[in-house]
Amino acid sequence: MKNEITFSLEGRYALFTDPLTKLGGEKSTLLIPTYQAIKGCCESLYWKPSIVWCVDDCIIVNKIQTEAKGIRPIKYGGGNDLAYYTYLSNVKYLIRAHFEFNKNRMDLEHDFCENKHYFIAKRSLEKGGRRDIFLGVRECQAYVEPTAFDLSLSYYKDKGDMDYGLQYHSLSYPDENDKEMLIAKFWYPKLHNGVIKFCRPENCPKEVPIRKMSSKIFDSNNFSGLLEKDLLQGYKGGEEL
Repeated sequence: MKNEITFSLEGRYALFTDPLTKLGGEKSTLLIPTYQAIKGCCESLYWKPSIVWCVDDCIIVNKIQTEAKGIRPIKYGGGNDLAYYTYLSNVKYLIRAHFEFNKNRMDLEHDFCENKHYFIAKRSLEKGGRRDIFLGVRECQAYVEPTAFDLSLSYYKDKGDMDYGLQYHSLSYPDENDKEMLIAKFWYPKLHNGVIKFCRPENCPKEVPIRKMSSKIFDSNNFSGLLEKDLLQGYKGGEEL
């Protein structure tokens, strides 16, 4: 079975923070969504530690436009400063993604049941996701619904190539990279006739280790999937042996 889902992702605002602007306290958005942000949306639809979501393509449906807003950020030491954040406005994307089994979590191998996860993900998508969907930051609420991956809907469908230079791609956690290290990934995105084809995290041309980190340990107290082990022993790919 093809474990692929396609859906629309839209909201009034989005803020995919450019790391270069975050240090100054006045955030500015990247012009296109990051792999990590869309992967986070997929995980809000449906997530289990035994699977990893991979984002394949993204269609930019609406015209890219920005809007500056005055924000009063929370200051734990007191104060009432005003900062200007630059958001993307009126955003809509069409996403194509699939999941793969997390080969670095062989302790959860009994949960490698493709049909089970695929149909749960489809039902979750039809209901709008299991958790709230955000476009980069908490204040940018987004909404999803299943739809066809239609290239003709893009505002940039006949605009050719647009390069965006070196840009943040994603974070690679120990659960996925088996290196006991949190790693930031960077790549050179290109918009081709309104479509972004994401490279896989392991194929990113640049990476920066951030800090050492250990994989999360799952047991029956924090992961109910361990209780399904006996139920899934007689199944393979959703078919009874």
